[in-house]
Amino acid sequence: MSTVDKQLEDVRATIDEEVPNRITISDVTYEGPELVIYTRDPKEFASDGDLVRRLASKLRKRITVRPDPDVLTHPDTAEDEILALLPDDAGVSDMEFLADTGEVLIKAEKPGRVIGRRGETLREITKAVGWTPDVVRTPPIESPTVSNVRSFLTQERDDRRDILERVGRQIHRDPMSKEEWVRVTTLGGCREVGRAAYVISTADTRILVDCGDKPGERTEQPYLDVPEAIGSGASSLDAVVLTHAHLDHSALVPLLFDHGYDGPVYCTEPTRDLLGLLTLDYIGRADSAGRKRPYETEMVREAVKHCITLEYGDVTDIAPDVKLTLHSAGHVLGSSVVHFHIGDGLYNVAFSGDIHYDSTRLFDGAVNEFPRVETLVLESTYGGRNDYQTDQDDSERKLKRLVSDAADADGTVFVPVHAVGRAQELMVVLEEAMRDGDVPEMPVYLDGMVWEATAVHTTYPDYLRDDLQSRIHDADRNPFLADQFTPVEGGDEAREEIAARDEASVVLAPPSMLTDGPARTWLKLLGEDPDTTLTFVDYQADGTLGKRIQKGRSELSVDGETIPLNLRVETVDGFSGHADRQGLENFVKTMHPRPEKVLCVDGSESATQDLSSSLYHDYNLRTFTPENLETFRFV
Repeated sequence: MSTVDKQLEDVRATIDEEVPNRITISDVTYEGPELVIYTRDPKEFASDGDLVRRLASKLRKRITVRPDPDVLTHPDTAEDEILALLPDDAGVSDMEFLADTGEVLIKAEKPGRVIGRRGETLREITKAVGWTPDVVRTPPIESPTVSNVRSFLTQERDDRRDILERVGRQIHRDPMSKEEWVRVTTLGGCREVGRAAYVISTADTRILVDCGDKPGERTEQPYLDVPEAIGSGASSLDAVVLTHAHLDHSALVPLLFDHGYDGPVYCTEPTRDLLGLLTLDYIGRADSAGRKRPYETEMVREAVKHCITLEYGDVTDIAPDVKLTLHSAGHVLGSSVVHFHIGDGLYNVAFSGDIHYDSTRLFDGAVNEFPRVETLVLESTYGGRNDYQTDQDDSERKLKRLVSDAADADGTVFVPVHAVGRAQELMVVLEEAMRDGDVPEMPVYLDGMVWEATAVHTTYPDYLRDDLQSRIHDADRNPFLADQFTPVEGGDEAREEIAARDEASVVLAPPSMLTDGPARTWLKLLGEDPDTTLTFVDYQADGTLGKRIQKGRSELSVDGETIPLNLRVETVDGFSGHADRQGLENFVKTMHPRPEKVLCVDGSESATQDLSSSLYHDYNLRTFTPENLETFRFV
């Protein structure tokens, strides 16, 4: 008998002692980080609201209870009984019954009305029909991405269960070594912006944090083929943890599966869905540009299938000697500061990912309070000594002035923008400005993935600021449903027709650095127009076309033809999703507890060195500016 089987046998004995005799337990197994209890008496289980809590406390594990399929009420009857238990204003739009897990997925406009006070209505549903309810919000904007991901995971539920059981056994195995040490190896993202990838290792475990590309340098990948990563075989990695879905952190996660990785990817639920959206677009843009695909679509599906989603604040075992907790990073939807607790109090490491310290229109500021942190791996995108951004109010005033100038000249404000995050921030600002009469009403064209990414945001309003959540829940006040927002449909022909119109307008088009895609097409169409204002609101990495134009480039070469750039060029830097120099310092200064060591990464060489020097002199911290392929031992 394996140690995991023996452990499960002991767990089963404890459960049998705690559970009343009238409740039959048919199976106990690990599925990912959770202990899953299968029972023939789900209604009895649900009747004791504290039973699961008592078991979780005694066993010190996250517990899910599932019914055996043959004791479930028929779905047709169950649906009628569930609807009878729910208030009419819950707005139930659909139910999906998953017989293999005994779950019923309930889609509702008001999930809280389905859940009830302290989950009381959920327990009543299980008591009545046996099925375990899982409630999701019916989004105000239907997202094909979210629907496709959920449908795909339903279709792949047998494979998913096999994956989760395998991962569960790996997590709960006995430690193989008595040695205690912690190392971080840098595979990318050091003294550069992009291709973020870091390995945190112990004597028993190896975890990859992020796996991104480098903006403007599609051939530069993280150093994945070294022994610390997958050079000794992809199976040497125990887990991947994804801070957020932007491509400079996520683009090459599917490539891992192409190399044979078959383990879990831990992230938030919106990050999982955005990973699918952005990496499929990544492949599509490679096709359009005539570049070799980095991987096939099947690898994107594999990555999504292996995602294990976590909520902010949940402490989760991901290896025998590692616990993971995700905290809001304030950067983009679902972005996380990831915290690792290693060993039995041995060491703690936090990776900031990309952070925004202050609150924005979309998100509250990044969380920087933890039980313990000895080492912080900190992004440094705006870490340079002069990287101070204007505050939000000044940035919004400047943007509104540019839009008003465009209205006076029947011109266009063209904003190359991240489809995820910055586009939605601008939408909220523009909707309010037009509603309040601060700028004239005009069409705001949303190109590329902007509309779909917006739909994903409305699917997960709980990840947004409270005031924005309440507006999204009210169809009459939802800023993303404003009449002026018009998705661009019809490809280049539609873009040409819009560009030829004699009207004031705003165009939001990805990517933010003008490397390719719709934004590059808009630059070609509008480049010679002096009434167009090219407005940068995102970071422009060295070597990208956006950076060259920002520095003064005055022409564009397209298919051997030179197009003069007569448009006006402006930068409105307060909309960045990254903390500026002051924000990064404040994040560390107010961090509780303050770390002993800080590794400054994900910034240019000068930015990382400037930030490192400042943190050392001002806060007496041991700071480092790693190069790629360095290893740091902490214990």
